[in-house]
Amino acid sequence: MGYVAVKGGTRAIEESLKRIQFERLKYGKVLDALEIEAGLRGLVDQVMSESSLYSEQLAALAIKQAEGNPEEAVFLLRAYRSTLPRKHYSRTVHSEEMRVERRISASFKDIPGGQILGASTDYSHRLLDFDLIDETEETAREWLQAFEREGLTLQALQGVNSESDGSPASVKTEEARFPKVLDYLRQEGLIAGCPLDPAEPDDVTRTSLTFPASRSEKLQILTRGQTGAVTALAYAVIRGYGMVHPTVGELRVGWLPVYVSSPLQPAGDEDDAFYIGEIRVTEVEMLVPATVERENGRKELNLEFGYGLCYGQNETKAIAMSILDKSLEQGDKSVPTQNEEFVLYHIDSVEATGFISHLKMPHYVTFQSKLSDVRKTRQVQTEESGEV
Repeated sequence: MGYVAVKGGTRAIEESLKRIQFERLKYGKVLDALEIEAGLRGLVDQVMSESSLYSEQLAALAIKQAEGNPEEAVFLLRAYRSTLPRKHYSRTVHSEEMRVERRISASFKDIPGGQILGASTDYSHRLLDFDLIDETEETAREWLQAFEREGLTLQALQGVNSESDGSPASVKTEEARFPKVLDYLRQEGLIAGCPLDPAEPDDVTRTSLTFPASRSEKLQILTRGQTGAVTALAYAVIRGYGMVHPTVGELRVGWLPVYVSSPLQPAGDEDDAFYIGEIRVTEVEMLVPATVERENGRKELNLEFGYGLCYGQNETKAIAMSILDKSLEQGDKSVPTQNEEFVLYHIDSVEATGFISHLKMPHYVTFQSKLSDVRKTRQVQTEESGEV
């Protein structure tokens, strides 16, 4: 399709941009980026995941500028990310080292270390709380103080030493490291092991995606994918497009430590690495039943698994990602959700929304050409009908 540059209209564009500013400020209220970061945690985590940039502050700023539109916020954050220099590569992160704040399994009632419900809306009634309309910072402080007193009382009853400094922020859950649930199935030989791959992963932010895609490319695009699109395709998978009912082997939310190698000893051991902080992630290992055909045509039921990991507490997307990870591994191109080109090209937030949005841009020449063809066809049909 050809495009023709449109000249003029500068004044109209300037006024359009002013109108955007007016719509954001017309109530005379200004949202503080810190308030967005504190109160819109789910949206901040979603934007960070789809942008491939871990910064709650910048994600909150992008959400503010985009007036809460996640697609626009992701576009802004990805554009900013592309300007940043890459100074270091982190060492490989091992999820066994996660400081867990939430850990559940839908496959087993009892797991080593126990189920940790953590913060989740899964167990709420999901009724509108009209009290939030009148919520103030004072009522929030009062609730936090009561929550702190309750936590200190519980710690005292359990004989746990507390080092609280008296501030609400000092109240923390007892986070710990736990073994992976699927490791116990691997020890029994019920699912295959995961040998470490020493190959350097591909980077979809620096090289164009090619097919067949490597596993690292698939996982990167899935974790960057638009949350709604990834969820919809995963839903299609379990509705009959390539997979029987999967089960969450383990879902965990927590903090992963990140290290970078010493510039003086880049190939040194872990003791020489520098700790630069933690990132909060959601990790899912999904169990998938599969039928395996043995010799003599005998069929056996086997367990396989899919993997998902996203920035922040982003549980639905991580689950959906693990389903699509396993689905793409099947590789049957006749099934849309197993066709890597179909899935990976269409879940990208910026690519998809960008192309859909570009339809609003001028298409005068191409449309007039199509319109001319339609008129000529109608004219020919009319003339032929008149001759008959």
